[in-house]
Amino acid sequence: MNIETTIDTKQLVTPQANFPQRLHALRMSMAQAGQDAALLFSLDNLRYLMNYSGEAAYGLVTQNAMYLITDYRFLEQAQEECISERIPTTVICRDRDRQNLGQAIAEILQIEKAIKVWFEAEHISVAMWNAIAVENPYCLFTASVASLEQQRKTKDAWEIAQIKAAAQIADEALAAIMPQLQVGVSEAELALELDYQMQKRGSAGVSFATILGFGARSALPHCIPSRKRLQAGDLVVLDFGAVVNGYRSDMTRSFIAGKSSPLQKALFDTVTAAQQAAFERLRAGVAAVSANAAAAAVLNASPYAQYAGPGLGHGLGIKLHEQPFISAVCQEYLQENYVVTIEPGIYIPNYGGVRIEDDVLITEHGFEFITHAPKNFELEI
Repeated sequence: MNIETTIDTKQLVTPQANFPQRLHALRMSMAQAGQDAALLFSLDNLRYLMNYSGEAAYGLVTQNAMYLITDYRFLEQAQEECISERIPTTVICRDRDRQNLGQAIAEILQIEKAIKVWFEAEHISVAMWNAIAVENPYCLFTASVASLEQQRKTKDAWEIAQIKAAAQIADEALAAIMPQLQVGVSEAELALELDYQMQKRGSAGVSFATILGFGARSALPHCIPSRKRLQAGDLVVLDFGAVVNGYRSDMTRSFIAGKSSPLQKALFDTVTAAQQAAFERLRAGVAAVSANAAAAAVLNASPYAQYAGPGLGHGLGIKLHEQPFISAVCQEYLQENYVVTIEPGIYIPNYGGVRIEDDVLITEHGFEFITHAPKNFELEI
């Protein structure tokens, strides 16, 4: 199984993420909305804006300063990751026994004389938010409506390089385990080996819990690997990804253990045609819903329409599922340097399923494949 690689693995350590531009864009959005400060609770957004990759941290941004609040467990990590000329962050170590989070936030807001404050309502519990609000009675809080999530849709060159590196690792790991995809192997054994091969090649853990289903279990879109062993004639759905510098890949391949039946081949051909129909619509400026409609038209015209999975794909980056979400109700227009997945599927209960998924980079005149693993259906067993 030959893998066509497109990048040098030295890109795994490319050091030039554009943090200043990200911070500038957020501050522009804050100014346009009349906000003095923005409270950040999403760890994904802290990674995107401040390079912080740990846990138990909260961010606060004003027009003139940027703060990260954490505790002693992550202080050294935060100082190493977040303090530089390119990321001018003040790291605050909160004593959790003597100061609650609301008090720590109030102290900063008072120093910064910030009254109008954005907050990430979708990333905090009601109980935690109530505790913060009690300590900050003079602030006017407004939900920020996923401002940073909007920014994250368009990837810069460094981000694209990380996703490509993650996809290359996944491509190579799949090639490494293919000889083990034989009758008798269990879902759990194969998934564990795939995870090992990705991490052996430099993946920081896995993009998500590997999905693997044999036979009728391949009809479960998010099948958790079990002790089920592969039998001749089984359909196989394998969905997995690697992580490089916090950025993820996401790829699905479907196989048949041996010679396919007419039904199995028809399922594979239909999903392949649906994916190809979507590819033909991909380019900057095109409504995402039109790509979804192109794939759906193929699936709906087939005998398997009732078993087709809704939705076509999603954005990809620091988070596995990012905006835009490509579906029948998506109102987004694809833009240059979006990275999205295209993953039509058919899932027949108690029989089996087929899904094919690739990561692609949207360009001015079309798209570029980021995943490159072959899509051979029938396995030699």
